[in-house]
Amino acid sequence: CRRLIGRNERIERGRMHLEDVRAAQDAAAQHGIHAAPSIRRHAQRIEQIAWMLFLKVYDAKEQDWAFDDERYVSILPEVCRWVNWAHDDKSGSAMTGDKLLGFVNNTLFPVLKGRDVKDASGKTIVEGIRVTAQTPIKKAIVQTVFADANQYMKDGVLLRQVINVIDELDLSDYEESHAFNEIYEGILKELQSAGSAGEFYTPRAVTDFMARMIQPRIGEQMADFACGTGGFITSWLGELQKQIKNTADAKKYGDSIYGIEKKQFPYMLCITNLLLHGLDVPQVFHDNSLLHDVLDYTDDLASSETADLFMSVIMYRLRPGGRAAVILPDGFLFGTDNAKVNIKKKLLSEFNLHTVIRMPGSVFAPYTSITTNILFFDRTGSTQETWFYRLDMPEGYKHFSKTKPMKLEHFDPAIQWWHNRQEIAADGFDKAKCFTAQQLTQELHYNLDQCGYPHEEEEILD
Repeated sequence: CRRLIGRNERIERGRMHLEDVRAAQDAAAQHGIHAAPSIRRHAQRIEQIAWMLFLKVYDAKEQDWAFDDERYVSILPEVCRWVNWAHDDKSGSAMTGDKLLGFVNNTLFPVLKGRDVKDASGKTIVEGIRVTAQTPIKKAIVQTVFADANQYMKDGVLLRQVINVIDELDLSDYEESHAFNEIYEGILKELQSAGSAGEFYTPRAVTDFMARMIQPRIGEQMADFACGTGGFITSWLGELQKQIKNTADAKKYGDSIYGIEKKQFPYMLCITNLLLHGLDVPQVFHDNSLLHDVLDYTDDLASSETADLFMSVIMYRLRPGGRAAVILPDGFLFGTDNAKVNIKKKLLSEFNLHTVIRMPGSVFAPYTSITTNILFFDRTGSTQETWFYRLDMPEGYKHFSKTKPMKLEHFDPAIQWWHNRQEIAADGFDKAKCFTAQQLTQELHYNLDQCGYPHEEEEILD
């Protein structure tokens, strides 16, 4: 009980810390970011907090690494380590005001981006961090995270206030570090209301459901080729963590993930997320999964739509016996253009598409109201039959929103049905139904838009 109470107190204290950061950042927004439109300012505020949180978390990790290995040498110059420029020991010597702002803008950011800092005579004062092919991932991520990072604050005093609040987080404490994971999740959720940044965050309820149904096992490896802030990766790790029984399992746990994210901001958030989840070497790369022409995979799958391209990549990269869960918009299910039909032909003939979960339209609100679906398939042979299941809105909900978000418990009906499959009809519409591969290919001509949401048909009279 004491441990539970202590944990709850830490979570509450963490929430108060987060509120303090928000308050300080809101004040800062009135001094330097106020010219930006409100949605853009909201995204900038989160990005501003994100790079500071990364350095704070990375500093805690480095202290652990140095404790375990006396020969450990940081990739960061001493002057740029969090403990040496950001930590306030209350002696009155901590940088603030213009001095702090000048250091962050003219030393910290250039050095972390790999550029040397020189004096007026051209002499190098601080060398930019160097990354080569031999640089360990846990060191190289610093430069990758800051490659396109931005510093928006214009007031050094307010910057000091935000830094002090973040610095108070005690990430060396195991319980508090885990409690802070929940706080960090709150930051990621805010992305949903940050305009275009919302695309980086898939509701945790969705990724948890996907990971639970995939049933990962110790020793297996997963890949997410558009991992955003790491939602599905951390859900996967959450399922795996329950199975760790010894140090060998822990090693396999740490080596089990592979991710790629093209955009800088979510990449930064993802790396921080994984460090918080105990991965010392997060195998996530700032790259573009679609860099290679999809024609390299097969001539028939060329498409201009990102969802189609990713589906092609996933099918190409899924090893024999592998399992996949993929979120796709409705357009993929009923699409009749050549690329979509060819992808669906390949999916049904070379893979086992065993389940399609239809999700309500407001799952990704307010970023988009497009109705999405989760396709579950594996590479164990061709499709023999496919089950479709429509997940209806829970009782008392008209739609999901920021104040009434989707929760894992809302998937309970789907989970119960998953383990005891049967066809269901409601109000004259199919809610759950099984189709043979022959029906899908020959009768429905690859139209996978089955068990959709009931809607009124409109008849136009003469």
